[in-house]
Amino acid sequence: MNQVHRWRAFAVLAVAFFMTVADLAIVNVALPTIGRKLHMPESSLQWIVTGYSLTFGGFLLLGGRAADLLGRRRILMAGLFVFTTASLGCGMATSEGFLIAMRFAQGLGAAIVLPAALSIVMNMFPEGAERNKALGAWGAIGASGAAVGVMAGGLLTRYLGWEYIFYLNVPIGAAALVLAPRVVPESRLATTRRRYDPFGAVTVTGGLSLLVYAVSTAPRVGWGSARTVSLLAVAVVLLAAFVVIETRVEAPLMPLRIFRLKTLAGANAVGVLLGGGFFAFIFIGTLYLQQVLGYSALEAGLAWLVMALSSVAFAGLSQALVTRGSARLVMAAGMAMIGGGILWATQVPVHGHFWTDLAGPFLIIGVGTAFAFVPVSIAALAGVAEHEAGLASGLINTSQQLGGAVGVAVASTIAATHASTLLHQGAAPAAALTGGFHWAFWACGLIGLAAVPITFLLVRRDELAKAVASTSQKPRPAPADVSSA
Repeated sequence: MNQVHRWRAFAVLAVAFFMTVADLAIVNVALPTIGRKLHMPESSLQWIVTGYSLTFGGFLLLGGRAADLLGRRRILMAGLFVFTTASLGCGMATSEGFLIAMRFAQGLGAAIVLPAALSIVMNMFPEGAERNKALGAWGAIGASGAAVGVMAGGLLTRYLGWEYIFYLNVPIGAAALVLAPRVVPESRLATTRRRYDPFGAVTVTGGLSLLVYAVSTAPRVGWGSARTVSLLAVAVVLLAAFVVIETRVEAPLMPLRIFRLKTLAGANAVGVLLGGGFFAFIFIGTLYLQQVLGYSALEAGLAWLVMALSSVAFAGLSQALVTRGSARLVMAAGMAMIGGGILWATQVPVHGHFWTDLAGPFLIIGVGTAFAFVPVSIAALAGVAEHEAGLASGLINTSQQLGGAVGVAVASTIAATHASTLLHQGAAPAAALTGGFHWAFWACGLIGLAAVPITFLLVRRDELAKAVASTSQKPRPAPADVSSA
């Protein structure tokens, strides 16, 4: 497959990736409007977000391994079909039950699309400079996707209606479905007999789904409630059973030996903290803009433009620095900027102004996401064999999604608890909300900063240097994969 064809295929895969990432955040600013139009109580609105996260985070590992075994392009197209159809269903929804069900289906489609798309990228580009260029662009999309999603959600809700935040996916997904079989190469693990791990699939999918569900609903029902504790306990038991199963079956869903790659393990640890700090900040920051400053859906969406543009603008520099052998330093600097920028945002006042109080933190965080997402994407695939690309892709995305789910739940709990305390002490509602959001920002910032020492402890300079070294003159390993255009 020549270079031109590879980049055409990459463009299709990148669009599919962007849709799934943007949909994590695109509904945030539209929730009040959706609630009014569909007469949904606030307790049900959270499921528009949680339903997507639940199946997205729960099925990523299964989706990644299915891509390796059944054919990456085939699984990609199946996921695109599910995601696009569910998006159409979301837009046509006239009741809360149907909308929430379609969001569950959307998350499932995204969990199938994302690891398949990233593993195809890994298999199309040989390890070295060209792959790093592709993964640099991939990281930039991931870094800007959430902020662009919030911005697009505001614009579409204001000028076309909340339904169009979902309808937007339909023509894009349909175009990707038409183009994929023409420009995206097929590849799969070549073996005479495909062996599966059904018990591993059931335990890890059930465990991850219960974990996401428990932490997502904990702010509402209470972290110490019997339901939350029980769900977390069952999730831990299922995940522990998964680990035991993977050490004993002949063809494990996730061979635990993959964690012998210290850089991969470190990248996933950083990915959890990146998701926990960054996605939670987007969520809490949007609440501050709308509930305290009184921004409309459009104004809240446009406020994130500074972050999105700075992320895209610095992605090229991030990729260039990574290629020159500074990947670990770039990753640490990115996480330090994200954490520091969020801590700067703890100073926002009740009567804040965007340019004086928010533009600076948003700019720093945007640059930080470019510096963090790019090396994390590269490190998570460093040294991974082609036949395990789907597994590694599913793993890093699972880490980020779980981190995001836990981060949002923890930050929401902190904000609500402190705001309630301030209200009982006689504070005005806006002041109480702002105080709660301050504490939540402190938590998000410290989560981001915690990734800096982990980067230096777990990410190996030699493994990353090998991954980013230019290997364009080396013949591509041939392996256990079969490919056809």
